[in-house]
Amino acid sequence: MSEQITGAQSLVKSLESAGVEVMFGIPGGAILPAYDPIFDSKIRHILVRHEQGAGHAATGYAQVTGKVGVCIATSGPGATNLVTPLADAHMDSVPMVAITGQVPGPAIGTDAFQEADIRGVTMPVTKHNYLITDPNEISRAISEAFYIAKSGRPGPVLVDVAKDALQKMTGFSYPKRPELRGYRPQVEPNEESIRDAAALIAQSSKPVLYIGGGVIKANAAKDLLKLAELVGAPVVTTLMARGAFPDSHRQHLGMPGMHGTVAAVTALQKSDLLITLGARFDDRVTGKLSTFAIGAKIIHADIDPAEIGKNRYADVPIIGDLGPTIRALIPAVTAEFKKRQPDYSTWWRQMDSLRSTYPLGYNEPEDGSLSPQYVIELIGAITGPDAVYVAGVGQHQMWASQFIKYEKPRTWLNSGGLGTMGYAVPAAMGAKVGAPDTPVWAIDGDGCFQMTNQELVTCSLNNIPIKVAIINNESLGMVRQWQSLFYQGRYSNTDLHSKRIPDFAKLAEAMGCVGLRCESKGDVDKIIKEANAINDAPVVVDFNVHRDAMVWPMVAAGTSNDDIMIARELAPDWDSQEL
Repeated sequence: MSEQITGAQSLVKSLESAGVEVMFGIPGGAILPAYDPIFDSKIRHILVRHEQGAGHAATGYAQVTGKVGVCIATSGPGATNLVTPLADAHMDSVPMVAITGQVPGPAIGTDAFQEADIRGVTMPVTKHNYLITDPNEISRAISEAFYIAKSGRPGPVLVDVAKDALQKMTGFSYPKRPELRGYRPQVEPNEESIRDAAALIAQSSKPVLYIGGGVIKANAAKDLLKLAELVGAPVVTTLMARGAFPDSHRQHLGMPGMHGTVAAVTALQKSDLLITLGARFDDRVTGKLSTFAIGAKIIHADIDPAEIGKNRYADVPIIGDLGPTIRALIPAVTAEFKKRQPDYSTWWRQMDSLRSTYPLGYNEPEDGSLSPQYVIELIGAITGPDAVYVAGVGQHQMWASQFIKYEKPRTWLNSGGLGTMGYAVPAAMGAKVGAPDTPVWAIDGDGCFQMTNQELVTCSLNNIPIKVAIINNESLGMVRQWQSLFYQGRYSNTDLHSKRIPDFAKLAEAMGCVGLRCESKGDVDKIIKEANAINDAPVVVDFNVHRDAMVWPMVAAGTSNDDIMIARELAPDWDSQEL
């Protein structure tokens, strides 16, 4: 008979057995029994200031390391505060396990104090979830949760444990290899599909490698480089795939989508074959779906069969892990190219013309104020491609995806699918915990920053020296841009007055950080270098930037990619229809 321990001890021992090194959380009544064995555990627990911060920190940690991120919260409001990061991780396929306390089993369903049906609430935004009322089930549930979170298409799993289950006695046995009937992700691709895809590639004259975040999740960037150079076709990387293929590579046309490069957007539109690897044809890339790449055949490779054909019919579907899939495509394409070597010279002349004619760019503000694009571009240039860059949501996110050069996977983190304001600071915190020797810059907006900046206290107290660039245009910038373009400049409730209140530099200092301010172009270089030199405390830089800078190019929501708009002053002869 095994030694009897409490359910709480079983929970912590299970987390240790799963290889957990760090978790982010806040104690409370229902989860309190678990915090007693946490006191003696080798797992590092980081006490955050808000459960949303715990969830995003777990996500940032997972995105940088490739490991499962872990967060922990109590019942009721503690658990519901995790809903946003769970939904965020679900949309962006991030492996995460959330542990929540629940009221005692007999009280479930009675509207007890701090009771919430968190399993029901999170069912649509988790890969799987559990409600545990029997202490004997704790170790099994944790083992399964970690397996589900990281296998197949990664995602978040919630384990909700009743308080009395944590208090009762149980034996402990951690199952290393959970057996889950009906859950067997297909890892190896079908050989016939690989052959069909290779044949289609050899027959095409205008192919594009359309790369999504699944390539990074599969740790397949090196294999992708080999395949891309073998095929010789243009490569585009989505917002979630920045860094999966080097920006400096000649074949890379940049990011497609709503704010993608003209070359990347047009390449997809005019191609005859999309070699789609780990992307999901989401609306921000396709624009109006019925007008997207209408002349292209589709090869769609993804580990999640539910994505195949969801938004666009796949001529050749390939279900499997992208590592084995891409490695299988390389010899198959090599064999096809021996029979028939396609000529992409005309296609490349068109793409090179677009790339040289319509590069990403921006104008300096006429009033002499600070350009936000310049600030972000310089942060990337000075800090370099080995750093990790984490963005909130909005204009600053798009500029960071456009003007920082990404050469490696897992160096660009953002909330892509859900678009969560407040993501950057806690996600950067988690990223720095996962990569303590790597510089981590949070590129944040003044709106986003004011949602979760309290986690800077967590950073200060736990020696997590992230750097935060607040791109302060005293506005909800992306919403203001839409109001400028589509609502006749009627700026309803987008003015934040952030250059007056709060004083971000003083606020940062009050939270134990170094607070800096930059208002002129001549100081940007010096202040970024000053921030980079500080590695014993978090640094916050308030960059007071031009208010009316806009993100270009732009495909307005619901319109066709053929209607891509670009700033006239950057390309006065632009006419998307001429292509």
